[in-house]
Amino acid sequence: MGNRTARHVPDSRPLMNAVQPYPTSTRRMPGALGFCASLTLVLSASHLPAATSGAAPVAAEASEEPVSDNSFLIEEAYNQDPGVVQHINAFARSFDAKEWVYALSQEWPLWSQAHQLSYTIPIQHAGDFPETGAGAGDIALNYRYQLVGGDGPFAVAPRLTLLLPTGSHEAGRGAGGLGYQINLPVSIQLGKRLVTHWNGGLTYTPNAKNEDGDQAGTLSYGIGQSVVWLASKSFNLLVEAVFSNTESVVGPGLTERETSFLLNPGVRFAINVPGGLQIVPGVSVPIGVGPSRGESGIFIYLSFEHPFKALSLP
Repeated sequence: MGNRTARHVPDSRPLMNAVQPYPTSTRRMPGALGFCASLTLVLSASHLPAATSGAAPVAAEASEEPVSDNSFLIEEAYNQDPGVVQHINAFARSFDAKEWVYALSQEWPLWSQAHQLSYTIPIQHAGDFPETGAGAGDIALNYRYQLVGGDGPFAVAPRLTLLLPTGSHEAGRGAGGLGYQINLPVSIQLGKRLVTHWNGGLTYTPNAKNEDGDQAGTLSYGIGQSVVWLASKSFNLLVEAVFSNTESVVGPGLTERETSFLLNPGVRFAINVPGGLQIVPGVSVPIGVGPSRGESGIFIYLSFEHPFKALSLP
């Protein structure tokens, strides 16, 4: 998710984008940072099983059931349960480019598990612009619909996202224009201890800008897959693979494409606190392969999930 050169390097969202091409700036963020921004969107973290009444059942079930949202860079097809909110913190740093991204996300159910609203606010530093320091990136507003499943072995939850141009394109932290994104997460439980997740997404920015103010339309896409081993009810091992093809502005009406491919092995565990709070820390090491060979970084994850109102029997 370089040193600055005379020509523009493709979109700074690949590492942040691999699964859902979510370019956060007009320059490419090497290694784990490009991925970080995608993290900010993708982070559907640990999902508490549905409760039947009040906060106490939520806590009870949380301790009895395995964590069902297990990935970091791959979006899982499970919406939040009614009455349960999740706060997600993600931090990624590229070892090679001295770039980093922190993202705060919140996921809220809307009326029922079928509908979910969320937002992501990134704070980042682009290594190509060391003089600019850190600042806000482009904010994402998300709506997700539980099309299939949620309780069974197969789930599908398409997401629509509006990307607000709140980040500075001059400082390499924003796309310079309003963006639109669609992502299709599919989750399949292969057995009691094995789950796999699949993603495919597109991001379109009609009027993207580079740091010089040159403007053009950009279209980026990405696919990804993860395999999660439920070593125990509260401890998961996982590996993710994410490929992205991102387009960025290099001149007036001119764009350039770049591909990125990363493998992301990681570990995650759950701490269930009386009263319905579930805390999920995790860490992974994104490693570039193929077109991203030589890139590496670290990704740190921390989520808090808890009831925000008492639930009652239907």
